[in-house]
Amino acid sequence: MSLLFRVCLLVLLAWLLATQVLLLTQVHGNSMFPALKDGDLAIGFRLQQSYQKGDVVLYERDGNLWVGRVAARPGDFVTIQEDGTLLVNGTVQSGEILYPTYPKNTLTYPYQVPEDALFILGDYRTQSEDSRDFGPVPLENVKAKVITILRRRGL
Repeated sequence: MSLLFRVCLLVLLAWLLATQVLLLTQVHGNSMFPALKDGDLAIGFRLQQSYQKGDVVLYERDGNLWVGRVAARPGDFVTIQEDGTLLVNGTVQSGEILYPTYPKNTLTYPYQVPEDALFILGDYRTQSEDSRDFGPVPLENVKAKVITILRRRGL
C-alpha cells in the first residue's frame, strides 16, 4: 500500500509539473534563427510574472503557440528606422541579433507599447512575423518564458 501511495504521489507531482509549471512545445519555422531552429523543443516556465527585454517567450496568437524575443516592455517607446535600426526609449538596440529590423506598414513609429502588452520580435528579423505585423502581444497571451531548448534536428 505504501508503494502504491508513493507511485500515485509521484505521478500526481509529474502531472502538475508538466501541465501547470512547465510548457513543452516544438518550434516551427525559423523566425528565431539562429537561437532556435525548426524542430527544436522549447521548455517554458509558465509561472513567470514579469518579462524583461531580451527574454524569449512563448505566446498564443490565432490559437497557435509562437516563440519570440521581448524587444520592449509596457510603456516603452519603439522606433524602427528605415535603415533597419531598432531604438527602444531612444537607445539603439544591438547585440546578438544578426539581422536588421526593418519597419512594416502596420504601426506608426515611434510607437508606445500599451501597459498590458509586450512588443515581441523574432531574431530572424527579415523573415519573421512579429509585433511589426500584428502589433503588441497582450500579457494574457504570453504563456511562458523559455528556460531551455533541446535540439531535435536529425533525430
